[in-house]
Amino acid sequence: MRDDPKYIRIPGHKTHELPPLLVHSLPERTANETVDLDSVILEVEEMLPDVDADASVIEQRKFDLATSLAEQYRGLIARWQWGDSILDWIRQCEITFESESALRHLLHPDLWPHASRSSFVTLLVDKDVPVPAPGPEQAVGLRLTFRQPPPIRCCSNDFLFYLSPSVADSAYHTWAHLSTEDAALLPPDRFHFEVLDLDRA
Repeated sequence: MRDDPKYIRIPGHKTHELPPLLVHSLPERTANETVDLDSVILEVEEMLPDVDADASVIEQRKFDLATSLAEQYRGLIARWQWGDSILDWIRQCEITFESESALRHLLHPDLWPHASRSSFVTLLVDKDVPVPAPGPEQAVGLRLTFRQPPPIRCCSNDFLFYLSPSVADSAYHTWAHLSTEDAALLPPDRFHFEVLDLDRA
C-alpha cells in the first residue's frame, strides 16, 4: 500500500497517531424520547387515503406508518450525530497535522472546512470504521446540510423515506469536489486512531 500512487507519500515509516473519533451514539431510550409518536400519528393522517375500512384497521395503519416514519427519523438523527462527530474529529486532526513537521505540508491552509478535508472521510472508509449505513460520506453530508439536527416536523415524509440519502450524498460530493486539486488521500497503514462511543463508556 505504501507504493500505491493514489495515496500521498509521507516521509519515513512512522505510524502517526490521530486523535480519537469521539462519537455520541443514539441510545434507545433517548431515541424514543426524540420522537413523540402521538404527534407523528397526527401528521400521518394526511398521508393515508380515504378508504372504506373499519376504524380499528385505519388506526392500525396510522400506527404502523407513524412507527415507520419515527424509525426513519431516528436513523436520520443517528447519521447526523456521526457526521457531527466526524467533522469535530477532522478539526482535531488538523491540529495534530499542524504539530507534526512530516504532516504539516499535507493540508492546504484555506479556511475550514476546505474540500480537501474529505481525505479524512476517505480515511474512515479505508479503515473500515463502522459508521451506520450507508456510511461516513452521507453522515458528513447530512451534517453539512443541517447545522443542527432538524426536528421531525421540519422533515417531509418524502424526505425521510426517499430523499435524505440523495440529499446527503449530493451535499457531500459537492463539498468534496469544490477543491481545484484532488484531495490528498491518506495512506491508512500510516495512521492509527481509536473510535470511542461516549454514550457507552
